[in-house]
Amino acid sequence: MPDGDLRHDVIGANGVVGYGYGRTVTPPRAATSSASSRTRRRGARPSGAELLEAAVGAVPGGSARPGQQQMVTAIEECVATREHLLVQAGTGTGKSLGYLAPALTVDGPVVVSTATLALQAQLVEHDLPRLAKAVKPLLGREPTFAVLKGRHHYLCLARLDSSTEDEPVDTLFDAPAGSGGGTRWLGEAGRLGKQVQRLRDWAMETDTGDRDELDPGVDDQAWRLASMPARECVGASRCGFGAECFAEASRARAREADIVVTNHSLLAVDMLAGRHIVPPHKLLIVDEAHELADRVSSAAQAELVPELIDRSAKRARPLLKPEAAEALGEAGDALAVALTEAPAGRITSGLPGPLREACTLLDAATRTALDAIGEVKADDPDPVRKQQAKAVLDELCTTAQRLLEESDHDVAWVEKPDNGNRRALVVAPLSVAGTLATHLYEERTVVATSATLTLGGRFDTVARALGLEAPPATPPSPAASALATATGRADRSASARADAPPVAPSRDRPGSTPAGAAEPATEGPGWRSLDVGSPFDYARQGILYVAAHLPRPSVSGLPEAAGEELLALVGALGGRTLGLFSSRRAAQQAAELLRARTDLPVLLQGEESLPLLVRRFKEERSSCLFGVMSLWQGVDVPGDSCQLVVIDRLPFPRPDEPLAAARAAAVDAGGGSGFASVSVPIAAIRLAQGVGRLIRSTGDRGVVAVLDSRLETARGYGPFLRRSLPPFWYTTRPEVARGALERLGRS
Repeated sequence: MPDGDLRHDVIGANGVVGYGYGRTVTPPRAATSSASSRTRRRGARPSGAELLEAAVGAVPGGSARPGQQQMVTAIEECVATREHLLVQAGTGTGKSLGYLAPALTVDGPVVVSTATLALQAQLVEHDLPRLAKAVKPLLGREPTFAVLKGRHHYLCLARLDSSTEDEPVDTLFDAPAGSGGGTRWLGEAGRLGKQVQRLRDWAMETDTGDRDELDPGVDDQAWRLASMPARECVGASRCGFGAECFAEASRARAREADIVVTNHSLLAVDMLAGRHIVPPHKLLIVDEAHELADRVSSAAQAELVPELIDRSAKRARPLLKPEAAEALGEAGDALAVALTEAPAGRITSGLPGPLREACTLLDAATRTALDAIGEVKADDPDPVRKQQAKAVLDELCTTAQRLLEESDHDVAWVEKPDNGNRRALVVAPLSVAGTLATHLYEERTVVATSATLTLGGRFDTVARALGLEAPPATPPSPAASALATATGRADRSASARADAPPVAPSRDRPGSTPAGAAEPATEGPGWRSLDVGSPFDYARQGILYVAAHLPRPSVSGLPEAAGEELLALVGALGGRTLGLFSSRRAAQQAAELLRARTDLPVLLQGEESLPLLVRRFKEERSSCLFGVMSLWQGVDVPGDSCQLVVIDRLPFPRPDEPLAAARAAAVDAGGGSGFASVSVPIAAIRLAQGVGRLIRSTGDRGVVAVLDSRLETARGYGPFLRRSLPPFWYTTRPEVARGALERLGRS
């Protein structure tokens, strides 16, 4: 067995257009240039495979990986047949080049959507520039790309021109709850004024107006004084700064680019708004696709907050008669009182009387105010302020009416965060699968990809969540059942024996599927799927250890037995541990335990900014980093700084998560199992994301320790969750896990 095999350790001894503020405007690239490039592309063009070879060949010693080649072929076929494609591509596949290379064979812009800023930055700053230079000799030109963000990400010259340092009233004079004292706002106002002036100076220099390019940045309060949400924009044709608009310039660049990079939130808004934001395209690539349904749900969510109603009344007051403005204030006061009295959580039997009365008052008050304001006209003295006031009132009116309708397709709840500084009445769609089915796939080919698209070994669950029609899983044939028994699929006891080698391939057992093994594909009407695996040899590089001897977790926080197990594992390795916890309380208890009984540096999420904590975790080899859900996806620490990932319990949604609870209840009401249909798939995706923090490169080795015995003992969902994880070598013996960690600690 080769050196570096962790399993062996266990067994025997793993181009920018310039737009400015008060400057000469450079127009977007001329249409004739774009037309000529399109003509060149319609000629004898290279294939996606040739473009991929050129891209990887530009890297010294680089060569195309099998997973990338499979992706290129499948994407080209689906574009030709107008089918949609789900692609699971594990960490290390190099999936971005696997989809970017075939994207350059498609006429017109191709849109790539990501869930995280980290992936967006990787594409724009690294992958696309490298690809563009590498394929230039083959295409006869250098492909272009552009980033498209929401309008509020860009500096708004009209907003900045109309802003003053003593405006808006609500940001400078309404001290936040708990701020104390009457003088703090004066210092805040001075700081805010300096930041606004910095933005005015920057507006004279920037070519893009993109907030991400402002260094050092400004806080959210200052940025709100210099940006414009889409709903408040009067439109370029009615704006005195329309010809210089940074947001419009970004859209112009996107229309002329070969590849447009955007984010799931803007993609969702585009779908809900009739698809007029993202430029027309034939191919949409959705990376991190397991996040898309949640982002669409967030985009379709609305809320009523008393403070927002109060601000809207102040903003609209110059445009209204006193009694109309007072009616808005009274509606906001009524909502504040109703939210104080209402318990936090999902509303299951209709809006309580006080909340219904508040929504009714708000509906009437906003209708009256909107009628009084009237239409925004080009010759209005201040169309920008008028549109801002009208947009907020319109949104409040629509949300109040939506809540009063109490549709079976919506879920409503009262939100009261633990800090008590914010109260809201929230409404969101029960499901977005229908929205996705209607708006996501029309007139374009969609390629959805992620490292976690199969749950329980199949694509069906994610396909349905993305609005695709998926056939039910069929029972195994007698031959398949016999094969499962022969390969140990029906008997998992051998995997827990430390003296036994890994068993034959088994879909039920993590750590037993050989690299490159074919997975049963799933397909449905108009779509198909592909799992290209991962270049990592998980069974040799890592161990999945389930502490099956621990009691079933029953109380919140970190149980004493789990704490002792955590101490033993971390002590065996000597730090280098990423702890992923189900609650902030459990993470804090774990940090306190290790600080009290070890000398290891323990970093706790919330004590410093997350980027700083992650950097310290990478640099301090013996450190431990403990945190909650945002760490389950947001940490990428290859190398020996992270060789133990500890998960305290299976990440099922909490009973007080309104949407998950409502969706589960709807399934139960229909005669199904809400737990199996909703809670288990959510846990599977979260668990796979968390487990995936361990192996980030071919040289990584380590252990994932799950301190929740249900992953081994729960017959109903345990096998499903295990099949959703990378194929690590599997054990339930604590001495085996500790022995491997001790050997890693000495290496």
